[in-house]
Amino acid sequence: MPDGSNSNRPLPLLDVRNLCVSFRSEKGPIRIIENVSFTIREREILSIVGESGSGKSMTSLAIMRLIMDPNAVVTGAVLYKGRDLLTLDGHAIRALRGREIAMIFQNPMTAFTPVYTIGWQIAEQQKVHLKLGAQEARRRSVDLLSKMGIPDPDRAFDRYPHQLSGGMRQRAMIAMAISCEPSILIADEPTTALDVSVQAQILDLLEGLREEYGASIILITHDMGVVSAIADRVMVMYSGRIIEHGEKRDLLAHPQHPYTRGLMRSIPPMTGARPHRLPSIPGGPPPPDARPAGCSFRPRCEFSFDRCLDAPPLFPCNNQFAACFLAENGSHTWDVSDERMP
Repeated sequence: MPDGSNSNRPLPLLDVRNLCVSFRSEKGPIRIIENVSFTIREREILSIVGESGSGKSMTSLAIMRLIMDPNAVVTGAVLYKGRDLLTLDGHAIRALRGREIAMIFQNPMTAFTPVYTIGWQIAEQQKVHLKLGAQEARRRSVDLLSKMGIPDPDRAFDRYPHQLSGGMRQRAMIAMAISCEPSILIADEPTTALDVSVQAQILDLLEGLREEYGASIILITHDMGVVSAIADRVMVMYSGRIIEHGEKRDLLAHPQHPYTRGLMRSIPPMTGARPHRLPSIPGGPPPPDARPAGCSFRPRCEFSFDRCLDAPPLFPCNNQFAACFLAENGSHTWDVSDERMP
């Protein structure tokens, strides 16, 4: 499986195999996610990267069994400690959500219920999963808010979501996600719409969760700077497919897919002269019902050639895997200067 792992490493905590998500429509089934396979090990941070619409959030919702549309069809396997989450009944998956696998949603303003206080929502999850009494759940919730750096946590406990700033709501969302000490935390764009200083604080919090609670983290983002700061491994998605996967340092320093290279070139250099204008990838991702034949990135790729009319598999190249014919015979492409690495 393309996860950059070797036989000496322990079995994965989560093993996603050939995950596909389709939606029935008048035109027939529309495939949103295509054969996504990856693993995550204990205490590991895996970052899933790609533009908006690449399938990152849909992948996480499928893992959590949170795609509620009656027209959705989810196939494949999502093995958590050997149990396939896609086959569990409603009671079993509800018992697992929040307790074993938790999620930090992209927009904490809409993720929190507006008619209940922040503290009530954090405490309620602990009452359900940990069977705590009201006083103990409150004490523990206030302590979590304090650990997340929220000032006057006892007062914040009794505030409604709209009464906190965006950064404070994000911290409260993290507090709720870790309140039952889950084994896996899925963080969907946790730093979006936050200023740079708050972004850094949130990333420090996520890193601290791994150290204090031993949690594995799936970090979903479109920001390669965030990836370079915190990830252990990186999975790049484009148009619902994995196009590159590998250890962070190898993948960011030596991207094997032209799309990954384009994402890296869009990051301002850390040292030296600032370019007048950063390079950009022309065009945009294709809609799921109008993907081009072969490689989905072909219409935007400056290196495309006739063979790209066929869909490339994930080729192994050094410690990476890349869905590009340029990488078929091993490491081929380009380097990214080390000054962009942390």
